[in-house]
Amino acid sequence: MAVSVSASTITSLNSGRSNRLAASSCSSKLSSSSSLQFPLRLQRVRIGTTGVCSPSRPRVLPLVKAKKQTFSSLDDLLASSDKPVLVDFYATWCGPCQFMAPVLNEVGSQLKDKIQVVKIDTEKYPSIADKYRIEALPTFIIFKDGEPYDRFEGALTVDQLIQRIENSLKVKQ
Repeated sequence: MAVSVSASTITSLNSGRSNRLAASSCSSKLSSSSSLQFPLRLQRVRIGTTGVCSPSRPRVLPLVKAKKQTFSSLDDLLASSDKPVLVDFYATWCGPCQFMAPVLNEVGSQLKDKIQVVKIDTEKYPSIADKYRIEALPTFIIFKDGEPYDRFEGALTVDQLIQRIENSLKVKQ
């Protein structure tokens, strides 16, 4: 199916200016029976680290203090931890992984005495992802005494993740 674009006014998402599209530059020679019409005005949206939202309803997330540590290897971190470690294997392009970021912050603060939460970007550390055979994102592995203890995949709510962690640690102890 061919699409031709007639001259329309489109409000830029970045500014209040209007841009004109020329029909000659956007038309197809196959058919002129269909036409694509753009709205005269698009609503502006703000896209940022808190997600996509309308300017009329700003989204406010609580401030979370992340503890950033550097280790020479994941093995060093796992060996030196005095409590189980939940490792989130993620990628920046992964939508469900982005959904899990505030969930993990909340879980980390609620279970700070029971478990340590660590995030590993599989794009930056592909050798670690290969070692633990990460094939889906997000993948979570609970390590205890430096060894993989439990593994699960997919996005979960705060309550689901807490229940999964507590059940795993309770059942296997």
